[in-house]
Amino acid sequence: MMKKPKKFGTKEKDFSGKILKVLSQNANRAFNYKQIAAILDLNDTKSRNEIIKDLKILASKKQIIETEPGKYLVKAQSQDYYEGTIDMTSRKTAYFICEDFEEDIFIPTNNLNHALDKDKVKVYVYNKRSGKRPEAEVIEVVERAKTEFVGVIDIQKNFAFVSTANAKMYTDIFIPKDKIGEAQQGDVVIAKIEDWPKKADSPFGTILKVLGKPGEHDTEIHAILAEYGLPYDFPVDVEVYAQKLDTAIHPEEIAKRRDMRDTLTFTIDPKDAKDFDDALSFKKLENGHYEIGIHIADVSHYVQEGTILDEEAFNRATSVYLVDRVVPMLPEVLSNFACSLRPNEEKYTFSAIFEINEKAQVTNQWFGRTVIYSDQRFAYEEAQQIIETKSNVIPAEISLTGQEYIVPDAIVQATLKLDELAKIFRRNRMNQGAISFDKVEVKFNLNEEAEPVGVYFKVAKDANHLIEEFMLLANRKVAEYIGKQKKTFVYRIHDEPNEDKLFAMQGVISKFGYKLDLRDTKNISKSLNQLMEDVNGKKEQNLIDTLAIRTMSKAKYSTDNIGHYGLAFDYYSHFTSPIRRYPDVMVHRLLQYYLDGGKSVSEEVYEEKCVHSSNMEGLASNAERDSIKYMQVKYMQDHQDQEFIGVISGVTEWGIYVEIIENKCEGMVRIREIKDDYYTFDEKQYALVGEISKNLLQLGDEVIVKVKNADLVKKQLDFHFIRRNE
Repeated sequence: MMKKPKKFGTKEKDFSGKILKVLSQNANRAFNYKQIAAILDLNDTKSRNEIIKDLKILASKKQIIETEPGKYLVKAQSQDYYEGTIDMTSRKTAYFICEDFEEDIFIPTNNLNHALDKDKVKVYVYNKRSGKRPEAEVIEVVERAKTEFVGVIDIQKNFAFVSTANAKMYTDIFIPKDKIGEAQQGDVVIAKIEDWPKKADSPFGTILKVLGKPGEHDTEIHAILAEYGLPYDFPVDVEVYAQKLDTAIHPEEIAKRRDMRDTLTFTIDPKDAKDFDDALSFKKLENGHYEIGIHIADVSHYVQEGTILDEEAFNRATSVYLVDRVVPMLPEVLSNFACSLRPNEEKYTFSAIFEINEKAQVTNQWFGRTVIYSDQRFAYEEAQQIIETKSNVIPAEISLTGQEYIVPDAIVQATLKLDELAKIFRRNRMNQGAISFDKVEVKFNLNEEAEPVGVYFKVAKDANHLIEEFMLLANRKVAEYIGKQKKTFVYRIHDEPNEDKLFAMQGVISKFGYKLDLRDTKNISKSLNQLMEDVNGKKEQNLIDTLAIRTMSKAKYSTDNIGHYGLAFDYYSHFTSPIRRYPDVMVHRLLQYYLDGGKSVSEEVYEEKCVHSSNMEGLASNAERDSIKYMQVKYMQDHQDQEFIGVISGVTEWGIYVEIIENKCEGMVRIREIKDDYYTFDEKQYALVGEISKNLLQLGDEVIVKVKNADLVKKQLDFHFIRRNE
């Protein structure tokens, strides 16, 4: 395990860096050349003379101070030291990301000094002013981004190693014999890094948990969650606390609320949903307007601040939707029962109630706590049936119960009017410059063993848009109400798209005959919407949808309201899903507090909560994406002998990525596997070019492929290239 001490060359940057590192790690202590040489394991005369020379040069540059003859101290806050984060590449090199620099700074492998991806580090920057490309060396790891890693254990006689599938994790973890625990050879485990001695190649760790054998369904799903530090069950004390909550509906509590139980109310949700966050109520007023209520589960009534339940919900910050399961933010007793707005049950809700005229203009609004009674539960397909046929008959093949039934006329009329108003809201939004991203979602039909037996695509229709528009209305109006009072609030913000990415996208889509108008923000939105419409149903749709989404900034939570570009709203928040999102719980609490006349709360405290919520949302969506990839690989494993038509979705110097049209599974064909010619990568054309035939394999081309290898652990597909699809 011990490394031989390195003999350093005479290049000044190497040496100065090592000296500065020693001095800065002992910032308040003066050293002479002998002590520095000893720390650096250098004992030959040539190296010692180098150290003496470099110390003098550093002192002359005022980077260090000579406190007494021959003794040196680093300046307390040298201008060349910076704190920031590490962004590893898959080639064992990294970049240093810091607000003080416009561009990220390169860190060669031998300057990483045990820093890992996303770690917070202190670095020394070379060549900052010399005109050469600056480089950095890690002086200290200030804070590890993560210490727990998922990997496969390889047990030797007296020790073991855990290696991860993460390309950015460039080292395996050494496990001493007494830290192996219950793990067996080849198990998928969670290993925790405990120490990384200076001279050791690998960090030392201990096995925290055995997840199972690679390739087994539960093992891989739990490994996905563990990879992102996400839990898959609740601590016992939190479950017990939730079970003991009083979830009954009490007359004295109803008396404190606006009673909406007699108003026509219903829910529209996916057919397999169990947590119904939102319900709509509908009433025609005497003046010809409509009173429309958006009623949201009153989670903050049950989840009180300062309790272990609240702490757990905050830590999770979101429910995680994997292919075969939901990992809820709240225990089931709340998420599927007490808070879920189930039909024919009285429920406590937090509501936004609007008076709306025929032109879909809001003429009046009210926010506050309510009690409701849902008259009916619809699946999206059932509501869609009403909208499309304008009939009150739900046929057996669509019905949630499997039986044909008749919907009461009042609900049919309400659904049709809500649909009409939603369409006006949507049209107005688009005219304001909102962007319509209806990305096709890949879904799987799973059998009892959670094996994928089929793939289908989820497409948003009128019924989905109906619910979406009223949720957007509630979110926007709640944010506007508090925002105009200039009080601290939790906003959902979205910045303008990145110009460089838009230009790059322009280059790609021009290959398919499309173009963007990049003159100003309004035109960008317009031409993006036009593009989405033009590619709808085409083979390149998924590729272009994905590219368009990548040009967009990520939406996030913040107390600093810069508006929401994608929705074209000046004020926007998340109020409508508190069962599955913690920011909505914060929004409910703040809204009630301000309705009661409360003073503006601390921006700093809430900004910290916003950052945490955004981070957790990012981890959850990574886990969700990984679980879809895992299912796609699993699905393709069972179709090894089948030929598929795919679209080239990416071109790189090592090969092409191909996305299969009928199921959106993406895999790779390595350049050396394409046997009909010798191909090279042409960056400008986004293509591989055949040396002899001059054949182009270009982004968007149709090709025929077959599965070569389906790796469940790495979640990777490799394809055989059969031929172009002419």
